[in-house]
Amino acid sequence: MKINIQSLAVAGVRSLQPYQPGKPLEELEREYGISNAVKLASNENPLGPGKKALAAIGQQLGELSRYPDGNGFSLKKALSKKHGVNMDQLTLGNGSNDILEFLARAFVAVDDEVIFSEHAFAVYPIVTQAVGGRAVVVAAKDYGYDLDAIAVAVSDKTRLIFIANPNNPTGTWLTEKALRDFLEKVPAQVLVVLDEAYYEYAIDPALSACGYTSVMSWIKDYPNLVVTRTFSKAYGLAGLRMGYSVSHADVADILNRVRQPFNANSLALAAAEAALDDEAHLRHSVKLNAEGMQQLTQAFEQLGLDYIPSVGNFVCVKIGDAAGVYEALLHAGIIVRPVANYGLPDYLRITIGRADENARFLDALKKILPA
Repeated sequence: MKINIQSLAVAGVRSLQPYQPGKPLEELEREYGISNAVKLASNENPLGPGKKALAAIGQQLGELSRYPDGNGFSLKKALSKKHGVNMDQLTLGNGSNDILEFLARAFVAVDDEVIFSEHAFAVYPIVTQAVGGRAVVVAAKDYGYDLDAIAVAVSDKTRLIFIANPNNPTGTWLTEKALRDFLEKVPAQVLVVLDEAYYEYAIDPALSACGYTSVMSWIKDYPNLVVTRTFSKAYGLAGLRMGYSVSHADVADILNRVRQPFNANSLALAAAEAALDDEAHLRHSVKLNAEGMQQLTQAFEQLGLDYIPSVGNFVCVKIGDAAGVYEALLHAGIIVRPVANYGLPDYLRITIGRADENARFLDALKKILPA
């Protein structure tokens, strides 16, 4: 008897397309016969983990036959101290993406609405659709969030609002006043999720005039506010997948009911705790990013290329034939990220790498672009 297996899946999942990550270095080198390729596609820290995190990983290797601490007590204690919050306000995830899924599973039923912006992180529509929710996509303003329009879009069916600050993939950001004014308008029964995955880059002292702020300390004023963070970016631990959220304790209690047992592995827990204590590595990472951002944007200006100002560890540059330039860069051993799936078909997103990696990209780009 024949059966269409896909018809057995729930409707929201049937119509999903799998998330497409940046092309891995190994895949490029295998397919194109290239060695020493450079990956500037996935917003990873080019310095990698710090020495303290690596040492903590080494100390855990002999315990890999044991399950990790399912409650992540030690890491939660360190996060509690760092952020001045109670441990019962914390939820740990296998990357902050895990937290985004918990939020959708816990608070969104079939046909409930989830609001986010055009050009927003691809995981927001994925988790919404997977649980049968209805995505309400609000047009972007200057490639970022139009908070006034989002406030107008709230209805009695709205359950979640996802806001990335800074935004991925555009690197745009929202100011303290804009966020405060917005939160005052949102009904108390609607959860507002502030995704601060790139927070550490946005608070760079070199950007002090940009008006960026974290809303972590506002949770006491807004019980419907959830802040998510990750160790995958500035802390250099993307391969270990460690993220977390800070929220009202009642929200965290609900999230922890849908969190899978042992979702955070022992290496990730140990490395993240050590990374929190390695301020020198974090400062080095942020400084390198600021220098690399200047290196790329100055070159774009010299080449007459428009780009979207960014406070993340990446920048979107307008190329024109972005798909063709992307393919040509692959042949030159450079992986960047096309963002047509984010509604930006003329742009490529470039992760800030080391100075030598940035230079290789720029040299290749200059050769590819028409004279």
